[in-house]
Amino acid sequence: MSLDEKVIRRQKLRWRIRTNVSGTAQKPRLSVFRSNTDIYVQLIDDKTGTTLVAANSKMKDIAAQGGTKVEKSAMVGKTIAQKAVALGITTCVFDRGGYLYHGRVKSVADGAREGGLKF
Repeated sequence: MSLDEKVIRRQKLRWRIRTNVSGTAQKPRLSVFRSNTDIYVQLIDDKTGTTLVAANSKMKDIAAQGGTKVEKSAMVGKTIAQKAVALGITTCVFDRGGYLYHGRVKSVADGAREGGLKF
């Protein structure tokens, strides 16, 4: 399977997920993007098309702690949960972005749950 085929397959999965998953201001969508080295997470209000809160593994406090990519992903999940709770957001809808719910994606979800988000 070439790289293009993998990207196309993930995009098809992502579009299929997005037909069912949508966020509002009270219950935003927790979107995950996973690159080879880092992970990026956003809470998105799809009604207005705005990002309410964002976190990633390149943030200084997370990058300084080191650890494996899975450990950093859990820290990103806790960070976004803390920021969301500070804004008064306690529930969200999880959007895995076409990735399998395994490894770093699962670690983000677990970290967000530990931080206080419910989905």
